Amino acid sequence: MTITDKSIVNDTEIQPLGSRVLVRVLEEPTVTSSGIIIPDTAKEKPQRGEVVAIGDDEELIKVVPGDVVLYPKYSGTELSIGGADHLVLDATDLIAVVRKPAA
Repeated sequence: MTITDKSIVNDTEIQPLGSRVLVRVLEEPTVTSSGIIIPDTAKEKPQRGEVVAIGDDEELIKVVPGDVVLYPKYSGTELSIGGADHLVLDATDLIAVVRKPAA
């Protein structure tokens, strides 16, 4: 069985090759819990994203599409697909999978 998935955006099919992963960048909140608005100039580069598509290297890729992952600030190749920011990352660049605790 091969673990592969493709992302189809605007009638264009995108499938990362090898051990690469396509991640949609998730924007961080612009308002703190106390109501302070964070201006664009003070925002940190996002480090969280949702896996959209994966390559075909079963040994290195431990995530599936839909997983929310953490990655280093300045890694990967930046792409804009369908107006949304994406990154192509090597699977070894992923730091962790974010899971919500069971209630």
